Amino acid sequence: MGTMISLKSLRVDYEDVNAVKDIDLEISAGQIYGLVGPNGAGKTSAIKAIAGILEPTYGEIKIAGHDLELEPREALRKLGYMPDFPPVYENLKVWEYLDVFAAAYLIPGAQRAGKVKHWLKKVSLSEKHDALIKDLSRGMRQRLILAKTLLPDPQVLILDEPASGLDPLARKQMRDILKEAAAEGKTILISSHILTELSEFCNAVGIMEKGELRVSGSIEEIRVRLGSHKRLTVRLASPTPANVDKVYHFLGNSKHCASMAKTEKQEINCLFTGSKEDAAWILTQLTLQETSIYDFTCVEDDVEDIFLKIGAKEVS
Repeated sequence: MGTMISLKSLRVDYEDVNAVKDIDLEISAGQIYGLVGPNGAGKTSAIKAIAGILEPTYGEIKIAGHDLELEPREALRKLGYMPDFPPVYENLKVWEYLDVFAAAYLIPGAQRAGKVKHWLKKVSLSEKHDALIKDLSRGMRQRLILAKTLLPDPQVLILDEPASGLDPLARKQMRDILKEAAAEGKTILISSHILTELSEFCNAVGIMEKGELRVSGSIEEIRVRLGSHKRLTVRLASPTPANVDKVYHFLGNSKHCASMAKTEKQEINCLFTGSKEDAAWILTQLTLQETSIYDFTCVEDDVEDIFLKIGAKEVS
């Protein structure tokens, strides 16, 4: 896959504050890249620079191979930007709002009505075609703005906190829309503080702190780099002290289990360093010993665990 967003030595300064410190980053076509970090980490400054809204102090930004400084028109034609809390024209109808931006994007008049209907359907707002924007819920407004961003069919999407303030259903709808866009080959850079969702939503993440990109890569690459472990939990159907002790000692003798612990609910927890095959072997052996396993769960660190491992304590 080709590189669709390329940053080289990107730096952003505000008077005596260094908001973004010499970031290098490449994001490929079809990738959903999540950018997370604590307050003041520089996420929004970096995103605004990539979107062409904020002029960086120095550094190179390329969008779909076009240098944003040398070829701004070509670069920005490839890009769709959705800010956090974007303004809307509340007294317009939904279709009118999209029609206005379709005209601004130079979509021919004969194609606008079809484009508007297409994207309203994509974001599940067809039934709100004639509704006033002021009567829409927060989630509907976010989906409408996403439809506006997608109208010119950009290859690259830059989204700053697109799920902020949305309820779980609206977040899922937003996530599904963006997954579909990525499956169609669009590149998505998304800033979000909803860390637990990113492990399901993004196929790569970057963690910023104090203007620096502290770690970047796929979730699995970052887990390996930080030495993350899996957490194994075993629950028994008949958790008698004898049965619990039997499983506890069996796991304790495994080279893949460490930091053994029993809970008040008679569950057994440990850090697990083995592979999927190792976990399957342990489960098979426990079953053969007729220990009546009720639940056997092996969970890897999620994005929030990874985030905390690098020392970030306050998420924005």
